[in-house]
Amino acid sequence: MCGIAGFLNCQNSSEVCEQIAWQMARRLVHRGPDAQEVWVDKTIGLGLAHARLAIIDLSPAGAQPMHSSTGRYVIVFNGEIYNFQEIRSILESQGLAPAWRGRSDTEVLLAAVEAWGVEETLKKVVGMFAFALWDKKERTLYLARDRMGEKPLYYGWQGKTFLFASELKALVVHPEFDAPIFRDALALYLRFSYVPAPLTIYEGIFKLPPGHYLKLSADAMCEEVCPYWNLEEVVMSEKENPFCGTPDEACNELEQLITQSVRGQMIADVPLGAFLSGGIDSSVVVALMQKVSTQPVRTFSIGFYEQEYNEAPYAKKIAEHLGTQHTELYVTPKEALEVIPEIPKIYDEPFADSSQIPTFLLSKLTRKYVTVSLSGDGGDELFGGYTRYFLGMRVYRTLKRIPMVLRKLSREVIYAISPETWDKIFSPFNRVAFVREITKNRAGDRLYKLAELFEQENFTNLYRHLISHWKKPETIVKGSKDLTGLWPQPPASLSDMEQMMYVDQLTYLPDDILVKVDRAAMAVSLESRIPLLDHRVVEFAWRLPADWKMRNGKGKWILRQVLYKHVPKELVERPKHGFGVPIEKWLREPLRDWAESLLDETRLKREGFFEPELIRQMWKEHLEGSRAWHYYLWDVLMFQAWLEYWRGRD
Repeated sequence: MCGIAGFLNCQNSSEVCEQIAWQMARRLVHRGPDAQEVWVDKTIGLGLAHARLAIIDLSPAGAQPMHSSTGRYVIVFNGEIYNFQEIRSILESQGLAPAWRGRSDTEVLLAAVEAWGVEETLKKVVGMFAFALWDKKERTLYLARDRMGEKPLYYGWQGKTFLFASELKALVVHPEFDAPIFRDALALYLRFSYVPAPLTIYEGIFKLPPGHYLKLSADAMCEEVCPYWNLEEVVMSEKENPFCGTPDEACNELEQLITQSVRGQMIADVPLGAFLSGGIDSSVVVALMQKVSTQPVRTFSIGFYEQEYNEAPYAKKIAEHLGTQHTELYVTPKEALEVIPEIPKIYDEPFADSSQIPTFLLSKLTRKYVTVSLSGDGGDELFGGYTRYFLGMRVYRTLKRIPMVLRKLSREVIYAISPETWDKIFSPFNRVAFVREITKNRAGDRLYKLAELFEQENFTNLYRHLISHWKKPETIVKGSKDLTGLWPQPPASLSDMEQMMYVDQLTYLPDDILVKVDRAAMAVSLESRIPLLDHRVVEFAWRLPADWKMRNGKGKWILRQVLYKHVPKELVERPKHGFGVPIEKWLREPLRDWAESLLDETRLKREGFFEPELIRQMWKEHLEGSRAWHYYLWDVLMFQAWLEYWRGRD
């Protein structure tokens, strides 16, 4: 794992290029603490910067920027090519291999590009990566990103300078960088709690989409973005060629595919372990790691003293059953709260998934013992694990039976009564456990959220509404407009559940989950690997019938069957937990003063991004306990904290 950055500007001298490249490299030291190096082309104003975290071939032969054997190509590479040994053997068998200088995957990647070209190489490699490749002969710069978006890559023009980097913090140090905050992207951030690709918080700066490469000719100075792996094409192709065997046969094949992925991802020249939450996904990964390992696998989990957020006991039982070398750490609220001031620096783009806090703490613990850690991310999106999938289907099936006229009338009736009055109406019934569980003693809040669902006219809109925080953020962000037209439209042939999974694989997975894991791990120089996102596992998952994923009111049915071969059912069958922290409570207690300073009305007006009246009203209602606005407020607070940090740094 590493950090990469660079630029192309024909007007700069080589001396200036080298200074700038070094500045960009230094901003990525956390991604690559083992070495930093740059390379510039004096004739064209090109700079390539690399910060190295040495994982495979720790010798100088693995250093970057790396030149191909012929000298035609120069590369800066972030990630891992898991099948590099296989590709190396193929090149050797075809007489296309150079005289190898070392045994790194980067050298093999360069040799493959020499032999097959960029696009064909991308189609052959298995891995997580982002790289920049300069072709001296064609005077062309290539950027590429892995299929599922595990590794980040930002790019954009600032004046006549083309910039790229693993993280935005390396772009903003470039002297040409002068991008304003993009208010439309800010509105989308409030809706989703992350800025969806291809946008970023900065106008004119973009995320390279997963499964794509960018080609930029230094002569034409215009870029072309091309797919080499397309999820929609994969989905339609696999659905047209469904798995024809029995559930048992599918279970065996899925286990073989994940085992193949796990085995490939356990290759490293440094200590390696795994995150273990005790949930289905991480338990599958750890069970298969232990299956192929000759010694106990190192596993790590964190626990919380608040029992509703604590999964550490479950993880410990599974570790004991599998025989792993397990390490756990119980985190106090004080330790968790101390992470919050670091969040703007870690993510360097507004990001409000509150599980960023335990993810960072887990990464910090893990890095004390190993340099590489495998995780179970991706299982929910691939195999239907989210509770909201069931909720979305149930709600839509119910709404379809109710005429729109009646829905609108019901909505008006609910809105005609204040949330506080609804709370009083329901208070006598809160003694009934079932009612208390549904309302959480906030009947008004729950009814108002239900009324919002009555407005949705189709399933796509309903699901977007379900996963949105701020429903109409363009009314809160000054000078913004609604860009939800960028929301992907799933193929109509997919079932409701499959449509939700498809959308999440294109949006929530790469833009939230993978961002969270990458930045948290890289902040402490830990490489994270995700076996379930091997593209062969993804493609196989789309061949399976929907009811092999969601069955009897539970998701991930087939993944559970794989796990039951290695772990007793009673150790993993329990209600699904989120990897979260008690933000709702914290905002009312230990974080109250911090939040108040960031949400100060005078400050909001002076900064000019938000209409402060509604934010202040929500803050008041949250403090009173009449409404639960913590997700909405956390979005605003994370932007405010980010703005304060980066404006201060500038």
